Amino acid sequence: MTKNDILRRIRYVFDFSDDQMIGLFAAADVTVTRAQVSNWLKKDDVADFEKIPDVLLATFLNGLINQRRGRREGAQPEPEKRLNHNIVLRKLRIALDFKEEDMLAVLALADFRMGKHELSALFRAPTHKHYRECQDQVLRNFLNGLQIKFRGAQQAD
Repeated sequence: MTKNDILRRIRYVFDFSDDQMIGLFAAADVTVTRAQVSNWLKKDDVADFEKIPDVLLATFLNGLINQRRGRREGAQPEPEKRLNHNIVLRKLRIALDFKEEDMLAVLALADFRMGKHELSALFRAPTHKHYRECQDQVLRNFLNGLQIKFRGAQQAD
């Protein structure tokens, strides 16, 4: 999954308008234009398509956390310069205030089964011996499960 796919899917799951998308960036103290958001949301084969940089997707996810959970007191966390699926999954988990059982239930909605130990390995430090890299299929199924949870099963892919 590309970073732009992730952004498009999150927008769809939560039915965010362009103004709401811009507001999420603003919630993390970054100003973006409607044109930038529009170009990031376009399909890869469209002329004006623009790849979203990792740091801006991290900023968007931080804004989602701030919007859904409230701003943290003091200095805001610095957005990661390099994102991977583990970080995206962790930020979504924080934004949605999901516990392990909630994550597994969302994955089950997308007919994807995963054990508690497999899931917890995705949230460990990369230096931990039981750390596992989050593969595309896990993140894709999690986003599909969120889509079913928030928008209904009829349109999930």
